[in-house]
Amino acid sequence: MEKVKRIEFSAEFPDRLDRVVAENTELSRSYAVKLIESGFVTVGGKLSDKKSAVKAGETVVVNIPEAEEAEILPENIPLDIVYEDGDLLVVNKPKGMVVHPAAGHYSGTLVNALMYHCGGSLSGINGEIRPGIVHRIDKDTSGLLIVAKNDFAHLGLSEQIKEHSFTREYQTVVCGCIKENGTVNAPIGRHNTDRKKMCVKEENSREAVTHYFVIRNYAGYTHLSVRLETGRTHQIRVHLSYIGHPVAGDEVYGNGKPKWLCGQCLHAGKIGFIHPRTKKYMEFSSELPEYFTKFLREIEK
Repeated sequence: MEKVKRIEFSAEFPDRLDRVVAENTELSRSYAVKLIESGFVTVGGKLSDKKSAVKAGETVVVNIPEAEEAEILPENIPLDIVYEDGDLLVVNKPKGMVVHPAAGHYSGTLVNALMYHCGGSLSGINGEIRPGIVHRIDKDTSGLLIVAKNDFAHLGLSEQIKEHSFTREYQTVVCGCIKENGTVNAPIGRHNTDRKKMCVKEENSREAVTHYFVIRNYAGYTHLSVRLETGRTHQIRVHLSYIGHPVAGDEVYGNGKPKWLCGQCLHAGKIGFIHPRTKKYMEFSSELPEYFTKFLREIEK
């Protein structure tokens, strides 16, 4: 079934149709162009070119066709399982592993490994592409995440995330010197021009709160513990970059890749939640991985 998105354009100045569609949906600019060229977008009830100027008062209607999901196959990939019972698993994800299949990554993901390990015992709330996935961490972020084996567990865990009662603590090394603990309270939304990125913005954004605590200062770097109050896409990376201290190795929001480090230095080291069935609080920790401790040794020199 197609999803229909209506955009009532009210900006002071006209703007290109492809940009209007991308900035008012969760679609990339390239996909917006594809929909326009395929006749899925109208302005005032008429088809238009991607470069056509949309004026204030005009209505843009976007018909988004249902995605054709690729077949996801189980794969015998080793998992570092910290805890498992009949309702859920806590998995320690290695750096470099994609959590769920997406364009360009339909194999070798955590979901492929989970399907092999759990068989059909994974929640189906997030569809065939993301079975069991309650929350995500980035490909180049290592550490703990929870997987739901059934919809009962999934709903119970999702509600805790929604209510901000989920414990999620990370460790990271950031560029520059931070002397005191602090909090970043700044809304995050999709970047206006680069739809793959997030940014701090007031319009079309959601509340985002990040607390950080100084562990140790090094020459040019600071080792931090970070606690999430909310869970927006790329939240830690966006917030720390916003205050001028991007995560070391972050090539999207930071200053590129420093020596001795492949990818960003960010580890989900602690996770805590109330078990949806037993109603008991559970908390798990993960030691810093080798790439992280190696980087600390190098900057200590």
